[in-house]
Amino acid sequence: MHNAAMTRHPSGMDDLGALGRRARRSWLVFALVALGLLTAGFLVAGDYGRAQALARLVEQSRIDASLKASLLRAVVERQRALPLVLADDAAVREALLAQDAPSLDGINRKLESLAASAEAAVVYLMGRDGVAVAASNWREPTSFVGNDYSFRDYFRLAMRDGSAEHFAMGTVSKRPGLYISRRVDGTNGPLGVIVAKLEFDSLEADWRAAGKPAYVTDRRGIVLITSLPSWRFMTTKAIPAERLAEIRESLQFGDAPLLPLPFRKVEARPDGSSTLDALLPGDGTEPFLRVETMVPSTNWRLEQLSPLSAALSAGAREARLLMLAVLVPLLALAAFLMRRRQVIAVRSAEERLARNELEAKVEERTRDLRLARDRLEVEIADHRQTTEKLQAVQQDLVQANRLAILGQVAAGVAHEINQPVATIRAYADNARVFLDRGQSATAAENMETIAELTERVGAITDELRRFARKGHFAAEPTAMKEVVEGALLLLRSRFAGRMDAIRIALPPDGLKALGNRIRLEQVLINLLQNALEAIGDSDGAAIEVRCEETATGIALTVADNGPGIPTAIRDELFTPFNTSKEEGLGLGLAISKEIVSDYGGTIEVESGPSGTTFTVNLQKA
Repeated sequence: MHNAAMTRHPSGMDDLGALGRRARRSWLVFALVALGLLTAGFLVAGDYGRAQALARLVEQSRIDASLKASLLRAVVERQRALPLVLADDAAVREALLAQDAPSLDGINRKLESLAASAEAAVVYLMGRDGVAVAASNWREPTSFVGNDYSFRDYFRLAMRDGSAEHFAMGTVSKRPGLYISRRVDGTNGPLGVIVAKLEFDSLEADWRAAGKPAYVTDRRGIVLITSLPSWRFMTTKAIPAERLAEIRESLQFGDAPLLPLPFRKVEARPDGSSTLDALLPGDGTEPFLRVETMVPSTNWRLEQLSPLSAALSAGAREARLLMLAVLVPLLALAAFLMRRRQVIAVRSAEERLARNELEAKVEERTRDLRLARDRLEVEIADHRQTTEKLQAVQQDLVQANRLAILGQVAAGVAHEINQPVATIRAYADNARVFLDRGQSATAAENMETIAELTERVGAITDELRRFARKGHFAAEPTAMKEVVEGALLLLRSRFAGRMDAIRIALPPDGLKALGNRIRLEQVLINLLQNALEAIGDSDGAAIEVRCEETATGIALTVADNGPGIPTAIRDELFTPFNTSKEEGLGLGLAISKEIVSDYGGTIEVESGPSGTTFTVNLQKA
């Protein structure tokens, strides 16, 4: 079609050729612009993403460093209390005064127990001369007892100021730790010093597991606590030579060389952090972000290193992906608009023909849809008629079930009515005799008795007429007590000799279910007839009827101790025409289930050799 149009109009071929050449030039320019935008976007987005990632990393690192500093402070504060308490201990003072074996032995055991419970590395007691007289490690080969620690700063400062804290390498254990000391004062002056040593192996292990190098330095820049053991006793800044010699002579850090940390290219940032390249043991040089924070209640500074490469790469990658998510759809939209403009220019004639063909197809499709609509309307009308017939049949079945129940109780009802009618006749005759004798008071009493018997007959006949009534029964609040009493009134005439087997717990007056009294009576009569027929005339037969409120509504229960429902019909118990009675139709339970379902309820059954229990669950009004 397109080729024939071009043959008839040679000028159209020139126009199409010009359009094609212009389209090729447009696409070339578009490709160059798109490539330039993508390149610039990659560069700008990468820089922006790295900057944002670095800012987030600084914030997160400061939070991590603050948490580590707070945890370190908590660990130190917990150990500070131990020397403070022991310095005021009367037994410690007596042991320093007596210096005899029994008292020092008791202090050894006491310090051993306290060190274990407080998780201190060692706790020891020194006299005025700096010699340890008792220690928590008195049983171990590395016991401090008898060692002279008078040269240690924590002893000298505690004797001078009352307390001291000193981080150093142990001269006996060769393990670093914080020595927290407290002077023990007597009535005549200082008696000695109590010291608790705190080691940070567990804390360092936790930092090591976090994957971010962290270390604590003192005011001179010497690393005291670190997640990398090889960095211990290295320095973050240069220490003057004379000061370095004094530190080494004091043996505070043993024979550690106090070399600078393996940091390169340290660059400070405006926010107080810095970036650097650190040489990690066995991993080579990596870039890190360093943040610092003071450890509360100490003169220590905690520094944490966070890996930069992965965070910056992830930030740049996320920013570039976001840029692509924005820029690519825009470029695709621009390409789509260009392509659409070119297609519109080339295919305008073809679209007119296509439009005509489409209109023809739409007309044909509309005609088909119209016919389909007519067929569907006929089917809907047929379905509505079928539904109405089905509902009518269902109502007829329910009515037939009620009439069957009335037929079954008719003989008993006749007997029930015959007795009060005969009594009424007798009382009427007596009243005439009393009137003839002038005993009007006695005749009035007979008349009152006749009225009561007439009301009884009327109640029975009204219940029969109401139960036999046919019609649509909408759901409404229905008193369950009236349902139970109405069902029993109709059943009493048929099962007069067996009604004593029924034990009823009448529901309270205010308990109402959503339903209709006539239809709910029909359900209860079906269940009670089945239960009475199941127990028969056997000795000890019993039927229990109760109605109670549950968490989800109202439960009406009819339980008997009969032989139970046969297994063969139990699975299809509520199926129409499924019955174990020789003269039964099998409609009672099926109709009862339909009635209960109409009001949003359910029927449950449990049966066994010891009896059967039906539970009707109804919605509470």
